[in-house]
Amino acid sequence: MTTTTMTHTAIEPGILYFGTPVVLISTVNEDGSANLSPMSSVFWLGWRAVLGLGAGSKTPQNMIRTGECVLNLPSDALASAVDRLALTTGSNPLPELKRERGYRYEPDKFGTSGLTPAASETVSPPRVAECPVAMEAVVEAVHPLAADDPRQEGHVTCIEVRVQRVHVHDDIRMANTTDRIDPDAWRPLIMSFQQFYGLGPRVHSSQLAQVPEDLYRTPDIERAAAS
Repeated sequence: MTTTTMTHTAIEPGILYFGTPVVLISTVNEDGSANLSPMSSVFWLGWRAVLGLGAGSKTPQNMIRTGECVLNLPSDALASAVDRLALTTGSNPLPELKRERGYRYEPDKFGTSGLTPAASETVSPPRVAECPVAMEAVVEAVHPLAADDPRQEGHVTCIEVRVQRVHVHDDIRMANTTDRIDPDAWRPLIMSFQQFYGLGPRVHSSQLAQVPEDLYRTPDIERAAAS
């Protein structure tokens, strides 16, 4: 019998983006125009999301100023549209850090991406019509990151948002339900180490699926209904 020994090697990768869904965040600029920015440092708990963003970027500045945004989730079929927004920024003048990385100023993000704005119901920023999921949200808190390191302090921020409305395309809804997403139909666009990926088929049934989703509902859903 052959025995395989699993070993680890210590490395120092420049980034630790092991794979998270891409989010297109729409916000409103000072002149009332729409900004649209791709990001992938995000996680959800209940109807809250925590977004990790460069503090000098236009998106967090708009979010903190207006207190609003829309989190649009593209499917893997929208990779080319998302990629057209890569290396663009709504910041003018162009921040030096972004200039060094090859970014360019682009005021018309929807036009550049070829995506379509759709009016939101509870916030000012538009939804992205082509995205199968769009979540209208309000800013609840801003959490500093790396405050222990003067070299990094103030450069990255975590913004906590509360979702007020969830819009989905009908083709990702679970059959015979009103409020559930079918994970076999939902194909999110994934960013892993600066490359786009999609999800493969389900590999194993989860025992967690035995827990009814309604048991995870939080008071934020009641607050959203009143919005």
